[in-house]
Amino acid sequence: MNSNAFFDILRQAGATREAATAAPATGERQEGRWRVLPLEGTFEIVYEDSRGAWSTRRVEARELKLGPGRTLLGGIDRGRGGYRGFRADRIRRLIDPASTTRLEAGILDWLLARAEAQRRERAAQIRALAARRRPVKTRAGPREVAA
Repeated sequence: MNSNAFFDILRQAGATREAATAAPATGERQEGRWRVLPLEGTFEIVYEDSRGAWSTRRVEARELKLGPGRTLLGGIDRGRGGYRGFRADRIRRLIDPASTTRLEAGILDWLLARAEAQRRERAAQIRALAARRRPVKTRAGPREVAA
């Protein structure tokens, strides 16, 4: 099982209480015992349902839900026309057409790393916007422009 890799990624990502205070800006949230990480992307997955039947799905990812004993990839299933949750341990193959990535092993680790990378990008964008909105301080003080 990937549980050890999951905790290693969380440790490396610095998932501490301080990171949780910044969570609203990056979209991360808690839903009961589930930690929900925003995730963007369109993936083609080969999924094994509870009866053992395999099917190919095209999913517009919205979130990765980490809960007690399970991880779900949540998103819009284009073939079935609605929001669905896919257990990460039942995803047999994942293809990301945007990056031409094809995975048959380590799928959960890849999804966690991608969610973390996207969180960092959003945090950097927020910092950049905040920096642009701050007034620029000069040593001479404000200047008046003669009209």
